[in-house]
Amino acid sequence: MPASPPPFRPALLSPLHWPAWFGLGLIWLLAHLPRGALMRAGRGLGWLIARLPGERRRVAATNLALCFPELEAAARADLLEDNLRDAGCMLAEFALAWLGSDAAIARVPVTFDGLEHLAAARATGRGVLLVGAHFSHLELCARLVSRRIPIAGMYRVHADAAFEWAIKRARLRYAEAMFTKDELRASIRHLKQGGVLWYAPDQDMRGKDAVFAPFFGVPAATITATHHLARLSGAAVIAFFHRRTADGYAIRLEAPLPDFPSADVVADTTRINARIEAMVREAPSQYLWLHKRFKTCPPGTPSRYD
Repeated sequence: MPASPPPFRPALLSPLHWPAWFGLGLIWLLAHLPRGALMRAGRGLGWLIARLPGERRRVAATNLALCFPELEAAARADLLEDNLRDAGCMLAEFALAWLGSDAAIARVPVTFDGLEHLAAARATGRGVLLVGAHFSHLELCARLVSRRIPIAGMYRVHADAAFEWAIKRARLRYAEAMFTKDELRASIRHLKQGGVLWYAPDQDMRGKDAVFAPFFGVPAATITATHHLARLSGAAVIAFFHRRTADGYAIRLEAPLPDFPSADVVADTTRINARIEAMVREAPSQYLWLHKRFKTCPPGTPSRYD
């Protein structure tokens, strides 16, 4: 049964939350542009982002240097430029995913590959854990998948309560449920009941349930939730890849990972990072390099972002 949207509280109208409401208004306006105009606006914003210096530009440049040491400096500079421009498209796509109408979403060109893997796993009564990555269009592609099959998602709570209320309500228009990282029991229950749960374990969460596993050859603190969710629920684990194409989006669901989970949490987490790395290599400019993926370092290792 789909989850109920969060109730509105008068406290959300406090002046403290006015900046969030202003931002939500801009997002709503973006989401109701024709898709062509929306993406042109996103590309224009991306051009501006790529021109501006700042902390996130430095973070992205550091990540690319760590992950693509084989590239010459000029090639990495081109990749950085493409990635910063992609950030503008990301904002446009988030707007469409969150607040776009069902009719607007239905008009988005998309191709699917591998839906039979999802159908086969569900036909046995098993839940399915869709493991994706933080590409700029992850939210939009999750909504596109939800048109084919009911899904739930895992997410991080937004700091502003008004923004959190509005975006969770928007997500529950198309998702069966939304679970925070602390709602592990509810997530497992959803999977045991044969549900589909989508999440992306490729960010440094600085939590206790993390191990160091290689990501592009660099030790990266990685949450072990994929191993534990699969172990406790019996769900199949399917890699969920998506990329932007010249005229729309391509979404691929791979065959379930064989012999997963194993008894070795580090080995399983390393397998998940390897799948995510392979997906990133297919569309590196569309990945969220702006995140400090390597901010937690092994003991004795200096910060990678100083």
